[in-house]
Amino acid sequence: MNKAFSFTNILLPKTEQLDRWAVIACDQFTSDRAYWDRVAERTDETLSAYHMVFPEIDLENAPEERIKKINKMMTDYVGNGVFTMYPNAFVYVERTLLDGSIRPGLVGAVDLEQYHYDPMFCPNIGATEQTILERVPPRIAIRRNAELEFSHIILFCNDMKNRLFTQIMEMKPLLSKLYEFDLMEGGGHISGWLIDGDNAVAIREILDNYMESACGTGLLVADGNHSLVTAKCWYEELKTNNPDCDLSDHPARFAMVELENIQDPSIQFEPIHRVIFQTDVNKLLEDVNEICDENGAEIQWVVGKQKGTLKVKIGDGELPVAVFQRFLDQWLANNKGKIDYVHDTDAVVNFAKQDNTIGFLLPVFDKKALFEFGASGHILPRKTFSLGHGREKRYYLEGRLIR
Repeated sequence: MNKAFSFTNILLPKTEQLDRWAVIACDQFTSDRAYWDRVAERTDETLSAYHMVFPEIDLENAPEERIKKINKMMTDYVGNGVFTMYPNAFVYVERTLLDGSIRPGLVGAVDLEQYHYDPMFCPNIGATEQTILERVPPRIAIRRNAELEFSHIILFCNDMKNRLFTQIMEMKPLLSKLYEFDLMEGGGHISGWLIDGDNAVAIREILDNYMESACGTGLLVADGNHSLVTAKCWYEELKTNNPDCDLSDHPARFAMVELENIQDPSIQFEPIHRVIFQTDVNKLLEDVNEICDENGAEIQWVVGKQKGTLKVKIGDGELPVAVFQRFLDQWLANNKGKIDYVHDTDAVVNFAKQDNTIGFLLPVFDKKALFEFGASGHILPRKTFSLGHGREKRYYLEGRLIR
């Protein structure tokens, strides 16, 4: 049996300009065209992961043409020897965040046979948030003909005694440093060390012991849910189309992720807010009263220089974000408006200055409740929490062959 989380063959580019290579997750800054324009300008005519990912802000702009360019760039990069491969390896990552804290992580690969986005399958690796299946096809279209994957997926373990990263810290003085640089666009600082050979075997043994002691879902998706769903769907499609082939060791059976311990104090949950563009703000504020009462959970709204508070009525065991998102989905199905999910409060306030736009500031979800919630077989509403601020998401850096 393959391991739930293990070492893999990791690729890193042969470039001294890693600050231009690494770019933030494709689902960030989806209403900030200026951000992605600056990234495009910064990476123009340089080696960069930007040329092999599809920012969601561009999904409506000639997607088939963009996907062909992405797949061709992957083929060109592989054929031109752009990468150094580190076989059977992990990468230990230290990400310095905007507040100066350091978030440790371990890059490896998960076995997709042990993951499912539906909790009814009782997977060893489980989802935390609702999957929006319509977001998956463009990603599958890329992966179907791709030679490489570059991942922004982060998984959580719930290692109460922090055995994994304690062991890594003991090894660290003997490990080879692979990279250290500042991430573009104020994304903080990142460093990475190679874990291979006997050290990699020792780390995998700790992970195996952790999964055995978890007695159920031992790993939960922290970020990149739809990217992991994409990898799973493509692997299942591959099995369906090749019923007579042994795919037990096929690279597509696995997906690259970074594993972090939810118990680490550097890991802080931030709320993901809602902004509704091109809408009838007054009607929305009038209609939302149907889910409010004086004893409800508070959600703030902002329009231009105006601010106010909603008190959303919730039932036993319900989350305010679930009730509110359900209302927004129903309302937008019958009224004009376009929703976006925004991580930073200041960005919400700035967007809300636009005409016909309203921002809603949601409460934070307590990270201590995540594994308990997951063990109960529940899925959080989409965009319930963010792992840190928007600029603290994982950047595409390490790669892996998937064909």
